[in-house]
Amino acid sequence: MLFTDGSAHPPSRIGYGAYLAVTDTNIESAVQTKRFENTSSSQLEVETLIWALQTLQPKTVTVYTDSQNIIGLPERRSRFEERNYRNQKNMPVKHADLYREFFCLTDQIDCTFVKVKGHRVSDQKTDIDHLFTRVDRASRRALRSDTHCI
Repeated sequence: MLFTDGSAHPPSRIGYGAYLAVTDTNIESAVQTKRFENTSSSQLEVETLIWALQTLQPKTVTVYTDSQNIIGLPERRSRFEERNYRNQKNMPVKHADLYREFFCLTDQIDCTFVKVKGHRVSDQKTDIDHLFTRVDRASRRALRSDTHCI
C-alpha cells in the first residue's frame, strides 16, 4: 500500500509531498517527505506520486490518495493521447509532461487507485484513514517548518 499527499503554499509556489509505504512485512515505516518548487497543489500531488513510485519501484501497489486529479488520470488518458495532450482550444494541456511520466510509470507498475476522504472526524476514521492522516500531517508540518512559506 502507498499513501501519498501534498501540501502547497501558492504564493511561494513551494510544496511538500509525503508518502508512506506499507507492506505485509513492514507495517510501521517512516513517512518520507520532499520539497518541491515551482508547483501548485494539483501538480504537487502528481509529482509526489511519481517520486514515490520511482523511489520504491514496486511491481504492484495500491495507491491511497485524496487527489481527484490522480484518481481521474487513468480515465482521461485516452483523451489526452487522442488529442496529443492538447485541449479543445488546441493549447497544450497543463502538466502534460507530468501526466506522460505518470502513464509511463503506471504502464510498468500494476497500480490500483483508491480515493480516501481527507480530514474525517477521528471517530469516523478507518485504519486506512489513520495511515493517510500520517502523510497528510507530515506534508503540512514540513510546509509549515519551511521559512519561505510562513
